Amino acid sequence: MEKDLKNYQGFWVREAKIILLFLFIIAVFWYVSAYSRTATPERTFFVSGQGKAVAVPDIAQISIGVLTEGEKNLTALQKENTDKINKIISYLKEQGIDKKDIKTEYYNISPRYQNIDCPVILQTFPERIAPCPTGKQEIIGYTINQNLSVKVRNLDKAGDILAGSVERGANNVYGPNFTIDDPISLQNEAREKAIKQAREQAKSMAKAGGFRLGKLISIDEGFSGPIPLFEGKVLDAGGVGPSIEPGSQEIIVTITIIYEIR
Repeated sequence: MEKDLKNYQGFWVREAKIILLFLFIIAVFWYVSAYSRTATPERTFFVSGQGKAVAVPDIAQISIGVLTEGEKNLTALQKENTDKINKIISYLKEQGIDKKDIKTEYYNISPRYQNIDCPVILQTFPERIAPCPTGKQEIIGYTINQNLSVKVRNLDKAGDILAGSVERGANNVYGPNFTIDDPISLQNEAREKAIKQAREQAKSMAKAGGFRLGKLISIDEGFSGPIPLFEGKVLDAGGVGPSIEPGSQEIIVTITIIYEIR
């Protein structure tokens, strides 16, 4: 009975070893197969292509600000600044600027100081005046600075909007900075050109080298832009809104493709 039990146990131990060996072989085979599918073949080459797309900017980004200085009555100063900003915002909306294209990007209140100087008489009759405090400052008023970020989508109105904002109290105006509202379509156009150029280059290299193109191994993309080709300009029109010249901008996509050699 004991001998039969040992034989039974030995049988299952051998079977277990065989099963483990079988599973190990399957795992090794799967790994080798997967690696062969993902590993880069030894015989490869790469080509690069570049595509460009040019467009005229359709948005002028303008920063319009009001800087107000006053004395210590901060409440009155805030009202003065707010009245000017609200007047500018109302004007922008009247010009067709959508509410979503007007954003407060900066608001700051800062005190203005003045150094306390010792009077000249103190130097002549120091015994008649209390000691002069040195290095002290006192607040003599406040400065409020508020800026709006504005997107002007009708570039024909950009000059008049700049002039009109200044007429209504704006005294900090920066821009315009010209941008393209939806560069995705331009990127796609440039990408197609880059891939086409890379493929043509690969075919030419294969023909010259006497080999056939294999499968595409990898593709990488580099992107730059929009890059101004001609600087946008603000031209003085003499007392009226300046003329806006947005120029044009260039989007560049660079593609690098690796092919298998056959």
